Amino acid sequence: MNNLSKMRIKKSAKEIFEAFVDPQKIGGFWFSSSSERWQEGKTITLTYEEFGAEGDIKIIELQENKKIVFEWAGNHTVTINLITENGSTIVEINEEGFDDNDEDLISQLVDNKEGWVYMLTCLKGYLEYGVSLRASLVK
Repeated sequence: MNNLSKMRIKKSAKEIFEAFVDPQKIGGFWFSSSSERWQEGKTITLTYEEFGAEGDIKIIELQENKKIVFEWAGNHTVTINLITENGSTIVEINEEGFDDNDEDLISQLVDNKEGWVYMLTCLKGYLEYGVSLRASLVK
């Protein structure tokens, strides 16, 4: 089972790619920090200082300015595609690895979708308007 989220951002694929892989930029829209620049084969520690939480991701594939693939949360694979279209970029995030037989599948998919749409909204605000919306979602 997978979960797909998309958003158009009026910035180049290069700017969006760098926002993810550059540890100095990721704090502007998603996690508060990243342990190092993302590279294929590396395990990166992402930290949410506001929530006292951190987790590791393993970078599986990077295609500069086009695609990022990583694993997290056990058996989940996240693919971020950057699709250039009409002077902007569609950021497409697909997370796979949900258990079709889990009795909480629907709530997991809803929570996951909410998280990705929120992160994409924060990315849009950060890159298009220079504002930080991160760490504001209340559940």
